[in-house]
Amino acid sequence: MGGVFHMQVSRHQHLRGVFQGLAAAALFGLSTPLAKILVGQISPLLLAGMLYAGSGIGLSIWMLIRRVAGRPSAETSLARTDLPWLAGAVAFGGVLAPILLMVGLSSMDGATSSLLLNLEAVLTALIAWVVFRENFDRRIALGMLAIVAGGVLLAWRPHAGAMIPLGAAAIAGACLCWGIDNNLTRAVSGGDPVQIAAIKGVVAGVINIAAALLVGHRFPGVLVTLATGIVGFVGYGLSLVLFVLALRSLGTARTGAYFSTAPFLGAGVSLVLFAEQPSLLFWCAGALMAVGVWLHLAERHEHVHVHETMTHDHRHVHDEHHQHEHDFPWDGKEPHAHPHRHAPLVHSHAHYPDLHHRHGNDHGPGKGG
Repeated sequence: MGGVFHMQVSRHQHLRGVFQGLAAAALFGLSTPLAKILVGQISPLLLAGMLYAGSGIGLSIWMLIRRVAGRPSAETSLARTDLPWLAGAVAFGGVLAPILLMVGLSSMDGATSSLLLNLEAVLTALIAWVVFRENFDRRIALGMLAIVAGGVLLAWRPHAGAMIPLGAAAIAGACLCWGIDNNLTRAVSGGDPVQIAAIKGVVAGVINIAAALLVGHRFPGVLVTLATGIVGFVGYGLSLVLFVLALRSLGTARTGAYFSTAPFLGAGVSLVLFAEQPSLLFWCAGALMAVGVWLHLAERHEHVHVHETMTHDHRHVHDEHHQHEHDFPWDGKEPHAHPHRHAPLVHSHAHYPDLHHRHGNDHGPGKGG
């Protein structure tokens, strides 16, 4: 009975992570056509900085309001040991990637750039699988392939100009930086996602805005600045909060796959905003992505696995993986967050690469989708 209950809890957590990943993609996808409206009035580098700043400032205000209202978060704050991981994520994803992207966009056509940006999902998954030993099976790999193929098809322009090697290398480098960022962020995903996204937004925003001002760009009017900040808060800030939450439940590769649907969702919004007619390629891309998402949703990964002794701090409920006593007065409310120790445990159930199942493919034969 306990095993069935735990399997249901694990499945619920998986579906919640899927929803969070797709919602993150939808919000980011929404920001793309809105940024398209703004890019004619703001230089690309300054726009990137203002979007990040809007994210960081908006989320910081959110945290301040939450504290003033006396409603502390049930999430755990970042620890000192988390800072190197977060610093690396900000450096690669918030600083290096946007600069490389701007270099690439300045020397090649937009259609080819869009095709190359699909490398982010592939590189994110490869780093997760090869470097961090995140588990996957044939179904997950095929699902990733279908989603990425949909993104390629969506961006395909048969008569686009030839790409310039330097620009292509720069955009590929940006995708690699974002792939590293996604994997480093996973290491701190047990912390408060609002705090993580706020720090990334503020630091990346300040650095990119400073770089834009140094090369001579200037801020637009107040209304455009405010509109850009709001787009950044929703499309970058809230999106990243949801992305971090999805990382907890799904791991990096699977979250990256769901997030790769953002171009399709963004294109769908563009059809409404700009009254564009969807092409056959649009629907074919949507079908491929739908197949990829279905393959991931239908995954069933189950085998006997070992939980080593571990001490960490994150938001949790007292499920099978959290059987511990409290050395402080507890009001019985769940979920809650505090440092806790996991005793060694060996068991078998359906699971995903969440905070407590970050083993690789070095297990024995098991049930896989």
